[in-house]
Amino acid sequence: MKLQRRQWLSCFLASALTCLLPAQQAPSASSRSSTHRQAAAPDPGQINNSLYRNPFFGFSYKLPFGWVDRTAEMREAASDPAKGLVMLAVFEHPPEAKTATVNSSVVIAAENAGSYTGLKSAAQYFGPLNEVVTQQGLKVVNEPYEFPVDARSIVRCDYSKDLGGASLHQSTLALLTKGYVVSLTFIGGSEDELTELIEGLKFGLTGRPAKDHAANSHK
Repeated sequence: MKLQRRQWLSCFLASALTCLLPAQQAPSASSRSSTHRQAAAPDPGQINNSLYRNPFFGFSYKLPFGWVDRTAEMREAASDPAKGLVMLAVFEHPPEAKTATVNSSVVIAAENAGSYTGLKSAAQYFGPLNEVVTQQGLKVVNEPYEFPVDARSIVRCDYSKDLGGASLHQSTLALLTKGYVVSLTFIGGSEDELTELIEGLKFGLTGRPAKDHAANSHK
C-alpha cells in the first residue's frame, strides 16, 4: 500500500536538513501543493530546565547541555497545524552558523494521521518518509523495526549519509497515537552519538531512558 501524503513532510525535512548539514551540503525543498484533512493541533508541550515535556502524547526528552532551541522558528517555517506541528527542534550549534561537521539535532513533530490515506500502523509511515529522506541523499541502513521504549511500541528506521570526510547518522522513531503520527528524529555524527541522544527520551514522563539494545541485531 502506497500512502498518499508527502508535501508537508518533504518541505519540513528539507528545511531541517538545510540546518543540519555542513556548509555547501544542504538540499533544496520542494513546494508542491496537496490536499489534507483539517484537524486541531495537539498540545505542543514545553521546555523547562532543559527538559521537554509533552503530557498530551505522554513523553519527555532531556535536552543535551548547552544545545540551542529553535522550535519556534522551525514551527513557523512549517506553519500549518492541519498538516503538521513541530513540537521540538534543538541543535548542538545555532542552525544559522556555518560548521564543518554535522550539526547534531533532535526534531520531534506530529502529523494528522488522517492526512495519510490508508495509514493503519506506524510502520507504514516509513514508506513516504523513506522516499523523502532518500531524495535528500540519505540511505536506509536498517529497515523499519520494533524498538521498545518504556514498554511502548515504537517503530524505528536508521539512515546515513557520506559527506566526504564526515558522516551523518539519523534515526527516526515513529508511533501512531491519538489520531497523530509522532516522529522523533535524531541526527548525529556517529552511531554512538545517536545512542546517547535517544537515551534522553522517556515515555510516561517518568519512564526509563530509551536503550539502543535492538539496533545491533538489525545491522
